Amino acid sequence: MSEAAKIGPNSIIQTVAALEAKYGKAETEAILSRTGHQRLIGNLPSEMVEESRFHALVTDLEQDLGEQVMTHILNESGQRTAAYLLSVRIPGLFQKLLKPLPPGLAFRLLLFAISKNAWTFAGSGGFSYTTAKVPNITVRVTFPSIPVVGHFYLGTFTRLLKELVNPETKISASINRSGNSINCSYTCKI
Repeated sequence: MSEAAKIGPNSIIQTVAALEAKYGKAETEAILSRTGHQRLIGNLPSEMVEESRFHALVTDLEQDLGEQVMTHILNESGQRTAAYLLSVRIPGLFQKLLKPLPPGLAFRLLLFAISKNAWTFAGSGGFSYTTAKVPNITVRVTFPSIPVVGHFYLGTFTRLLKELVNPETKISASINRSGNSINCSYTCKI
């Protein structure tokens, strides 16, 4: 039997932080309890987590709060994850290298670097990108989930591209279910 795919703990940490930003600590604890995720109260992960934990949290929260609210929460969670990556994971020297480059070149270098560690957010799924005139980023979620999860990746990529490639970056998302997978396609105007 193969080991379960793991992803970074920020998927959960920042989703809870986004809930707290919207609802406050007490209401977030009530929401987590109501949705069966009370183990997260005062006990957020600090190491890689099985992707099933994140997708279960997203699914249960969406059932409780609705798709529209979860679209906002997951976008915020993704942006918070990007802020963490910028402050802790992406070396400052690399960030300084990217910012003055032409957007197309900065995009290629950033996405190449991201692709080397894509497993930390794609889990058992997949990640790819194109560097055409209008670049595209694709995340394929193969673990059972729901389409709203694509807004987590949208928030992450939007913040990273605006900070490191071009502050005027615009991303349009196409997120849909295809069989047992969620296909998240992000068209980037950089």
